[in-house]
Amino acid sequence: MASLPATTPIHEQHFITRIGWLRAAVLGANDGVLSTASVIVGVAAANPGAHAVLLSGVAALAAGAMSMAAGEYVSVSSQADTEAADLAREAREHELDPRGETRELAAIYIKRGLTAALAKEVAAALMAKDALGAHARDELGITEVSTANPVQAALASAASFFAGGIAPVAAVLLAPLAVLIPVVVGIALVVLAALGAAGAKAGGARLLPAVVRVVFWGALAMAVTAGVGRLFGVAAG
Repeated sequence: MASLPATTPIHEQHFITRIGWLRAAVLGANDGVLSTASVIVGVAAANPGAHAVLLSGVAALAAGAMSMAAGEYVSVSSQADTEAADLAREAREHELDPRGETRELAAIYIKRGLTAALAKEVAAALMAKDALGAHARDELGITEVSTANPVQAALASAASFFAGGIAPVAAVLLAPLAVLIPVVVGIALVVLAALGAAGAKAGGARLLPAVVRVVFWGALAMAVTAGVGRLFGVAAG
C-alpha cells in the first residue's frame, strides 16, 4: 500500500473539544426530563387533580431551568476566578524569575520523557514565544478546551433543561389523567434513552452503557417520587 506523501495533512477528530458545552447540555437535558417528570409523577400519585399536576410540571420546568442556569454560572465562575488567579500568579513569577520558570518548565518535560538537553531547548523556545501560555498549559493544565465560560455554561444548561422538560409537561396536556403516570414515565424513559445515546455519540463513547445508565437512574428516581407522592396522598386523604 502506498504511503501518504509527507506533505499530506492528517486530520484527526477528537471529541474532547466538545466537553465544555457537551457536559452542560447533557446534564441540563437529562435533569430537565428527569426532574420535571419526577415532580409530575410524584404529584400525580397523590391524586390532586389535572390542574395541580400541570401546575406542578410548569413550576418544576421554570424553577429547574433557572436553578440550572444559576448553579452553572456560579460554579463555572468560581473555576474561572481560580484560573485567573493562577495565571496572574504565574505572570508575576515570570517577571521576578524568568530563568527559574524556564527550569521549572524543563523539569516538567523531563518528567514526561524528554532528555535534559531537549527539555531545556523546548522550554526555552516555548518561553520565548509564549511563556505564560506554556506554563498555563503544561504546569496548570489550563487550555482553550478546559477554560471556564460561565455564561456559555449557564445558557446551555438552562436551554437544555427547558428542552428536556418540555416532553413530560406536554404529556400532561395530552394524556388522560387515568393513564398520566405510565405515559409520563414512558415518555421520560424514551427521551432519557435518546439523550444518553446522543451524548455518547457526540462524545465518541459506547452507546449501550450510556443508555442503560441514564434509564436505570431515571426509572429509580421516578419510582421513588411516585412512592413518596402516593404515601403523602394517602396520608392527606
